[in-house]
Amino acid sequence: MHDGILLRPCKRCLRRPATVPSAIRDGLEFCNAIFRIERDLRDVSTADRHTARHARSRPVLARFAQWLRRQKRHSLPQSPLGKAVTYCLNQWKPLTRFLEDGRLEVDNNRSERAIKPFVTGRKNWLFANTPRGAQASAITVSLIQTAKENGLEPRAYLQYLFEQLPQRDLSNAASWADCLPWSPTLPAHVRIPANPAAP
Repeated sequence: MHDGILLRPCKRCLRRPATVPSAIRDGLEFCNAIFRIERDLRDVSTADRHTARHARSRPVLARFAQWLRRQKRHSLPQSPLGKAVTYCLNQWKPLTRFLEDGRLEVDNNRSERAIKPFVTGRKNWLFANTPRGAQASAITVSLIQTAKENGLEPRAYLQYLFEQLPQRDLSNAASWADCLPWSPTLPAHVRIPANPAAP
């Protein structure tokens, strides 16, 4: 945890090529095995995913940890392989956090896709050239992306917040809890209508 935020590192770092071909092959096979298991579990309930991860993924991760410790003994610390092995071992708890809860995803691809438009368009954000401007931009982007993730229409949701929050006591979290994007009491006009053509 860092300032109340659950940190989960990027698993793509584990899949970057190292300079030793056999290490690339062996290391990638552990990662690929985990992702194959996740593909099998894509359409199961979170409880079943949690159970299956313990039965199937945990043994793969145990073998991966042993392999990493062996590689650490035989790799130069500053080599690409040595750095990757050290990263994995130092970040082992966050890397295996997906075992704790079936709702957690094995990677952070959704988060990366969500911020990609802002990264590719970063020159458009040069107006946020002060810490307060950057903070305001970060808050706005977080609100928009969280609204999307919760099935809300971002513009309507932001307008609703701008109308409601000035009337609330912001020092009392209970007074604005019903404005949070996952609140079941949000008005219907801020929600994205269900697609009747969808199966």
